Amino acid sequence: MIAWIRIGLAIVTVVLVSLVLMPLHLLLLRLGHPWRNRLPRYWHKAALWAIGIRVHVHGAAEARRPLMVAANHSSWLDILVLASVVDATFVAKSEVRDWPVFGALARLQRSIFIRRAERRQTREQADEMAARLNAGETVVLFPEGTTTDGNRLGEIKSSLFAAAASAAHFAPGGGVHVQPVAVAYTRIHGMAMGHYHRPVAAWPGDVELMPHLVEVLKTGAIDVDVRF
Repeated sequence: MIAWIRIGLAIVTVVLVSLVLMPLHLLLLRLGHPWRNRLPRYWHKAALWAIGIRVHVHGAAEARRPLMVAANHSSWLDILVLASVVDATFVAKSEVRDWPVFGALARLQRSIFIRRAERRQTREQADEMAARLNAGETVVLFPEGTTTDGNRLGEIKSSLFAAAASAAHFAPGGGVHVQPVAVAYTRIHGMAMGHYHRPVAAWPGDVELMPHLVEVLKTGAIDVDVRF
């Protein structure tokens, strides 16, 4: 019963925050205001608080631009966590566009959706990433290309870094800063999260999204370390 009360409170909190921030964000997008990239950070902070995710940041994002951030990827939570720390544009697989709730959020945040199977579109999307970088935006990508079980890194898709090379030709300083960041879910209710509890936060691709979301909401009290 307590778990379902927690879920209800989390949903109410996220809905209320969304009703306040989303119309404002749409207005900022229409006006092209600089805060259009910053406002989503506050939504993600509120969502993480409602879910029960505590983020511990070690280090800081590079202040120089253009900046591409490359992160490991084990869960849909990674996007909320990183978006609460960095004002950024995310590179996401095209399927995310159609996800319930998260797809709408990704579109609002002007995410770059890629279809890796189509080489021509991959080139076009790399050009879009390069344009965003040269416009001063921070671009976050997950070079593994998909989520893992949280206990290991997947194979790095080097083609995703092509945008950095493209942007470097036009960058004012002649280069693009690429910064690695590690996201690790370390504790659950204050206890160290070992291999056994890793699936609580980790979301491999063969697990349905909504059941995993419900389990995260029921569990709560998860600590995550973000190391730049």
